[in-house]
Amino acid sequence: MFALVVRFEVKAESLGAFDTLVSEALRGIRAHEDGTLLYVTCAVGDSPHSRVLLEVYRDEAAFSDHEATAHTRRFLAEREDLVDSYRVEFLRPLEGKFPT
Repeated sequence: MFALVVRFEVKAESLGAFDTLVSEALRGIRAHEDGTLLYVTCAVGDSPHSRVLLEVYRDEAAFSDHEATAHTRRFLAEREDLVDSYRVEFLRPLEGKFPT
């Protein structure tokens, strides 16, 4: 299993465009990425211009496949103008309840 969390600080005027861009990417993820086990976009309760993406992949190869798709490449390119900053944290799941 391969996982990461990305926190975005979205420009106030770009919040709608960012959420739309994520939704469009999710359509491709749902339709074409069997190795993506979990991909969830979250609002942050006390920070209205923040978004967090929770991503869990079958393995590192599935993550590489995800990064190579057209919908992900589009998201990565177009997000740059919509955010002030972002932070990526790669995770190594140790224990838990995972989707089957």
